[in-house]
Amino acid sequence: MAKQEDQFKKVVAHAKEYGYVFQSSEIYDGLSAVYDYAQNGAELKKNIREYWWKSMVQLHDNIVGIDAAIFMHPTTWKASGHVDAFSDPLIDNKDSKKRYRADVLVEDFAEKLETKAQKEIKKAEKRFGEAFDKAEFEATNPKVLKYRAEKQALLDKLGKLLEEEKLDEVKAFIEELGIACPVSGSKNWTDVRQFNLMFGTKLGASAETAMDLYLRPETAQGIFVNFANVQKTGRMKIPFGIAQTGKAFRNEIVARQFIFRMREFEQMEMQFFVRPGTQKEWYDQWKETRLKWHLSLGLGEENYRFHDHEKLAHYADAASDIEFNFPFGFKELEGIHSRTDFDLKAHEKFSGKKLQYFDPELNESYTPYVVETSIGLDRMFLAVFSNSLQEEDLGDGKTRTVLKLPAVLAPTKAAIFPLVKKDGLPEVAKQIVADLKWDFNVIYDEKDAVGKRYRRQDAAGTPFCITVDHQSLEDNTVTIRHRDTMEQKRVKIEELSAIIDQEVNMKHWLSKM
Repeated sequence: MAKQEDQFKKVVAHAKEYGYVFQSSEIYDGLSAVYDYAQNGAELKKNIREYWWKSMVQLHDNIVGIDAAIFMHPTTWKASGHVDAFSDPLIDNKDSKKRYRADVLVEDFAEKLETKAQKEIKKAEKRFGEAFDKAEFEATNPKVLKYRAEKQALLDKLGKLLEEEKLDEVKAFIEELGIACPVSGSKNWTDVRQFNLMFGTKLGASAETAMDLYLRPETAQGIFVNFANVQKTGRMKIPFGIAQTGKAFRNEIVARQFIFRMREFEQMEMQFFVRPGTQKEWYDQWKETRLKWHLSLGLGEENYRFHDHEKLAHYADAASDIEFNFPFGFKELEGIHSRTDFDLKAHEKFSGKKLQYFDPELNESYTPYVVETSIGLDRMFLAVFSNSLQEEDLGDGKTRTVLKLPAVLAPTKAAIFPLVKKDGLPEVAKQIVADLKWDFNVIYDEKDAVGKRYRRQDAAGTPFCITVDHQSLEDNTVTIRHRDTMEQKRVKIEELSAIIDQEVNMKHWLSKM
């Protein structure tokens, strides 16, 4: 645990030092759980968004994208259930004065049982070596089965209590498990109560006539209310999808873990409309497709796992999370949900407008079912960034800090250096920058010795460093260095564009799917 916390602190510090993420309004002591993306962070975030959009919209013939407004008619949120049911169960520790989500306290406690199971598996892997059959061990080892059964029993009980809104029994459950405040170690808890997460605001010229509005807590409803418009104007045929990226806002009382849980965040969502009765097939297909998208970035298959929901939201008949191994453990990165026809029927009821689809193959109208994929862009940013930050031992007591971002997502693709700031080398280097910047985000750097410049770009996540030296003036070649391997090659200047493109072009990465 201490090692995880230390790594997470390094992630947060590195994000600031290298221009990725700043505390919002830092000169005024900041704003809790609100962050600004700095010069490199804005580029990385944009690249992740584009990588998702290209795979989701551009490469699918039957998925289109929209950009719905943040402000929506307030009845939208009544119809969706957010006004009545969008809340978290909160509990305070009387001694530390810290506030927590009651369900998260129990889930974190249950996860310790999974950690114990993983320790048993790792011990067995070490003991049996290549002969180890992990699947068989997990299915038969008494300790692993016991830990996982206990974990599931805890989660099942928690889910039942929350579903029945027995908040007093949730508190009793926390006390029964002996869960202590992570800050004070105290077990002196308040009662559990529900807290609505939507931010309220007003629209109008004066306080007397202003309409009460909400900042949207999710982007999905902007898709649902535009279903008929998109279907008709795009002449879309079932099955088809509507995708959107954009800001959402939640008054998270227990916002924590840097950009993992914020009050202002960005979502990348796609709602896929299907014939009733086919949703299970599409749900399974989108689970597989979305995992392949994640794996295409090369962050390690062992860092992902599915978590199928036992307790379902009021609108779903199936739900699963793709969880990622963050520095603080496995947590939700993306959700795949079979939302049935709840949303379209609810909006049809509250609006009085028909939101159905006439299927020419069946010669009948029906309300489509929906399969949703929803990923937090900020969480994806944190997954990529935290996984990429590494300390490498170079031998002879030397180390380097390197940010091994997937090259396709890296903010800057190449840094171009003159070996020295004279003899015409800066002019050649600047001409290379001028030629490459039409296709790639590149920078020029002439400060410090070349070795220091290499280390600086390693830590910033730049995949390539290109050095112009005196030989460049003679034969039009340069040295190109790869961040991950530190390998250096002599190549012709005219070959640079093709070399970089081969490593950073989205086509080469997405084709892995």
